[in-house]
Amino acid sequence: MHTLCARGTMKPEITAAVGFLSRFLRIKGHVNDRQLQTFSASLQDILSEQYKHHWFPEKPCRGSGYRCIRINHKMDPLVGQAGQRIGLTINQLYLLLPSELTLWVDPFEVSYRIGEDGSICVLYESQPSAPSGASVVAPGPMVDSHISCKEAAGLLGRTSPSKSYNMMTVSG
Repeated sequence: MHTLCARGTMKPEITAAVGFLSRFLRIKGHVNDRQLQTFSASLQDILSEQYKHHWFPEKPCRGSGYRCIRINHKMDPLVGQAGQRIGLTINQLYLLLPSELTLWVDPFEVSYRIGEDGSICVLYESQPSAPSGASVVAPGPMVDSHISCKEAAGLLGRTSPSKSYNMMTVSG
């Protein structure tokens, strides 16, 4: 896959992930606007570079474990690198970000979980677009393919429970 093509197609997903993490820094109020902009731009560049050979829109599950951002007893090195560019130490990042965070950055979906037992929430979701000249066949539910991505990441040593849905029935 051509690098420029890969970067272009992952931009909305990376933007959603970076925006999510940047909000934590803004909410805690320990960084100024310039630092926040630098952090966001740095993390966007770092993730784009890191994911450029691991982004497969035609097979969104492929590379999912590699693209998972994880903060637990260890700071994710990519987030740590962006934080250090604005003068934040790893300990300061631990104070600003959730202590248990898993962020999945996959083609067509960005989702997160706070805490090991937390619910998985979707930050960004889109439908794949067909190449020009191709007809769009109604794909299976997008959510199903992403559940398998997260389950596959669990097989790679990451704990990723599948999404749970509450069903409400109405009887009359």
